[in-house]
This record gives sequence, C-alpha cells and structure tokens, in this order.
Amino acid sequence: DHSKLNPNLTFETFVTGKANQLARAASIQVAHNPGTSYNPMFLYGGVGLGKTHLIHAIGNHLLKEKPGARIRYIHAEQYVSDVVRAYQQKAFDRFKRYYHSLDLLLIDDIQFFSGKSRTQEEFFYAFEALLSNKAQVIITSDTYPKEMAGIDDRLISRFDSGLTVAIEPPELEMRVAILMKKALSEGIPMSEDVAFFVAKHLRSNVRELEGALRKILAFVRFHGKEVTIDVARTALKDLLSIQNRQISVENIQKAVADFYSIKVADMYSKKRPANIARPRQIAMFMAKELTQKSLPEIGELFGGRDHTTVLHAVRKIGEERTHDGQLNHEIHVIEQTLKS
Repeated sequence: DHSKLNPNLTFETFVTGKANQLARAASIQVAHNPGTSYNPMFLYGGVGLGKTHLIHAIGNHLLKEKPGARIRYIHAEQYVSDVVRAYQQKAFDRFKRYYHSLDLLLIDDIQFFSGKSRTQEEFFYAFEALLSNKAQVIITSDTYPKEMAGIDDRLISRFDSGLTVAIEPPELEMRVAILMKKALSEGIPMSEDVAFFVAKHLRSNVRELEGALRKILAFVRFHGKEVTIDVARTALKDLLSIQNRQISVENIQKAVADFYSIKVADMYSKKRPANIARPRQIAMFMAKELTQKSLPEIGELFGGRDHTTVLHAVRKIGEERTHDGQLNHEIHVIEQTLKS
C-alpha cells in the first residue's frame, strides 16, 4: 500500500466536540469534494488533538470512493528524507513525477520544513503542480501559517490561500465522550461518572487521555475488577500525583485563554493587541508562579519568546497585582480552575 494510510483512522472513529467540530466539518467537505472547495486545507493545533486522525480519515474516505486514486500520506520529516535521497541519487525527475502526479497529498507537521530551503523549493513546485491539476493538498502544523518560523514567504502565502482551521484542546464533555467511546471499543465499558473523574484531572490532549485509559484498562484486566472511580484513582495514582504537583504551562495557557475568551493559539502568536497581549502576560506570570520552569523555558513555550519578555511580564503583573483588586481576583479564579 503506497498510500501509507492507517485504515483505523476514519471519520467514524473520530470523537467530535466543540473544539474540533469546524475542523471535522471542513475535512468531510474536502473528502467529498477534493480539489475544489478548500484547496489547500491547513489544519493547525497542539500535539495529540486529532490533526493526523482527520487527514487519514480524508484519505480513507477518498480511497473507499475511488479505489484507484493516487493518495499519499507523509510526515514532513519523511518528505525531507525523500528530498535528500533524490539529491544523493540524482533522481529528482523520478521524485517530481511521483509527487506531481498524486490526486491527494496529505502532509503532516509541516513545521519540520523550517530552515530547509531545498525541501521547501521542491515542495513549492509539487504544490503548484498539484493545485493546477486540481489535486487536493492537505497540510497540518502545530502553528498558524503566518507564525511559522523558517518557512519561505511564498509557501506561507500559498498555505494561506485556502482554508485554515484550528483544532483546540478538547473541552470537558468531549474528553468524557472520548474516554467512554475508547473504553467501549476495548470491550470494557466505563460509566460517565468515572469518565468525568478522569477527564477532570487530565486536561491537555487526547493522547494523554488515551495513555490514562490504557493504564486503567491494564489495571482492570490484571485485577479482574470493574471500572470505578476508586479503581481509576488507584490505576492513575502516579499520573494524578504528578498532576497535583505540577500544573503545566500548557494547562495555564488553556485556562487563561478560556477565561479571557481568546484562542490558545494566541498564546504563541506574535499578535500584540491588548486583548491578547495582556492575558498572555498573565499566563507568563502564572507559569512562573505555578510551575518549576525557568524563564527561557517559559519563553520557548510562548512561541519562542525571549526570557526578558517573560521577566517583564512577571514583574509587571506581579507589581500590578499588589494594588489591582480585580486583577488579583481574576488570577485567583484561574488558579482555582487549574487546581480543581
């Protein structure tokens, strides 16, 4: 199978919620009308939120509808290796023939192209060829196109010319639904109250949830028990004690973004309007207060900002907090959310 698609990643096995419904709807639209409506489609969001699942689902749908379709799923790192190999073997003609003749190209984690100019050049030509052939191109990344560092402006403007959709971290109800659905598919049903217990403690992404579920299921199978809250608590005691001790910077970014009604992606973005810059500073301040991370590490997690930017935010918010009752209250509320 040249497509490299994972047959288990379909629309049917994808759990939908508010955080990903737009991305799912757009993906279904593209799967039904490839090469026409949204081309290219650019999906961005953090690790473990379902980008890879969705693009495989599009490929699998198309393969079912048109078994002869030329489809290729590839991780950006593998594409870079293909370019290097074509270089070494002086086989760029073959490389071009292959990539330019596809009906659907799904390319994952395009941020790996950063700084690799020959790869970007080859991809640009492939991209142009595919679009002029009405072939569909779908790209995923961990960041919004315009904020990608080390990527040629020509490519960024191409990425921007189609549809760009964000996938946000899943909200509580969606995390509950994911746990219940996955547990059922493993043949061990999980009640809603147990799923709520687990979902409340694990906030960051789907991969973390799946890891927790594997622990619970292994524990249940080994001890021959039913899945109860106590069993879940015991099975996850390492994870939960870490969670209680360590609030992650990602959790803080999500909680602050939720509180001030901005996107989590705005935390890493270069945007500077006050309604984004201020919550970002508050999140940096809280990251310094509530985690063990150093200023440079925090800066890195806020879109690669300099540690002096973080220091400025920490001092500014810390100072304001002493005489601004409203700000103090807001930070307190966010802290409670993080600790609940």
